[in-house]
Amino acid sequence: MQLSTVLKPYLPKSLLGRSVLIIITPLVLLQVVTATIFFENHWSKVGRRLALGVAGEIALVIDTLRRTPDIDTHQALFRQAHIYLQLELDYKPGDVLGDTRKLGETILVRQLTGAMGEVVNKPHRIDAKSRKRFVEVDVQLAEGVLSIIVPRKRLFSTTTYVFVLWLAGTSMLLFGVAMVFMRNQVRPISKLAQAADDFGMGRDTPRFKPEGATEVRRAAGAFIAMRDRIKRQIQQRTSMLAGVSHDLRTPLTRMKLQLEMMGDDDGIDELKTDITDMEHMLEEYLAFARGEGGETAVDHSLSDMLHEVVTQARRKGGAIDLHCEGDIRAPIKPNALKRALTNFAENATRYGEHVSIRSGIRGGMVELVIDDDGPGIPEDKRDDVF
Repeated sequence: MQLSTVLKPYLPKSLLGRSVLIIITPLVLLQVVTATIFFENHWSKVGRRLALGVAGEIALVIDTLRRTPDIDTHQALFRQAHIYLQLELDYKPGDVLGDTRKLGETILVRQLTGAMGEVVNKPHRIDAKSRKRFVEVDVQLAEGVLSIIVPRKRLFSTTTYVFVLWLAGTSMLLFGVAMVFMRNQVRPISKLAQAADDFGMGRDTPRFKPEGATEVRRAAGAFIAMRDRIKRQIQQRTSMLAGVSHDLRTPLTRMKLQLEMMGDDDGIDELKTDITDMEHMLEEYLAFARGEGGETAVDHSLSDMLHEVVTQARRKGGAIDLHCEGDIRAPIKPNALKRALTNFAENATRYGEHVSIRSGIRGGMVELVIDDDGPGIPEDKRDDVF
């Protein structure tokens, strides 16, 4: 299985999320590599030097104690070590160090243990766990035990915290800058998608204009050119349809007058019916041409429109059951939609005996169901119908 397939469910879906991920991932890797190099070099080198410094001072004190067995001299040495070296010393003659454990298994303890073994080279015990701000060191000497309390800050560099805060702060700052920058870059693409969706639904987009990066501007310009071409084609088709429908009305009118003058006959009555149907279709074509050419979507009551359509169908003898879930309003083209619903209702009553129309709102969308008990549309013809 490929790695991309495994990670795909966890990757962001939006362009903004993926763009930020592309920017942040190298940044995080860089920070991790930098932190790793810093800790390996800084803690291993600087920490070791600090530990060697403290171990050297302890070795100096031990050597002084060995050379000057006088107790008063020892006390003076302890006072000077406390003042100048920040070491608290206590010598216990005759004591034996029974425990050489190292408490607090941290980098600090390991470095100090190595430094004590390298410089002092005597049995010792290190406790970095009992006290929060100090480290206790007990060293076994020939005639007793020397206890040393060392401030933790002498063995640990505070630049570590500064470095960690600097890494976190710069990462958050760069993440914020990337979010703002990428949001501004993605916004024109979102506007282009919204404009294409609006145009596809028949809503005009007069305020849309190209903006953003060069590639996005080119895509927006191509969309505007395509929109204008489609509008011109629709206008040309509408004008042609209106012209043809208008021209056909004249010969139909003459034919209707001629039939009226020929008197009453079964065949003539059938021709009159056919001509009336043709006139009705031409009126529909003209209405369609006029509506498609200039009608705009407005907020309208779909419930009222359905009542009008059903009332008109019932006058023609259709049996329709209507159920609307309250007053449903939506941005629609009233003439075009009413014409479509009228065609649906008339076809349903023509081929079926019982027709029901139901409308309601489902998930933010208007759902309209026209059901009849007619034979239905064959599956191989449904694509042609729509």
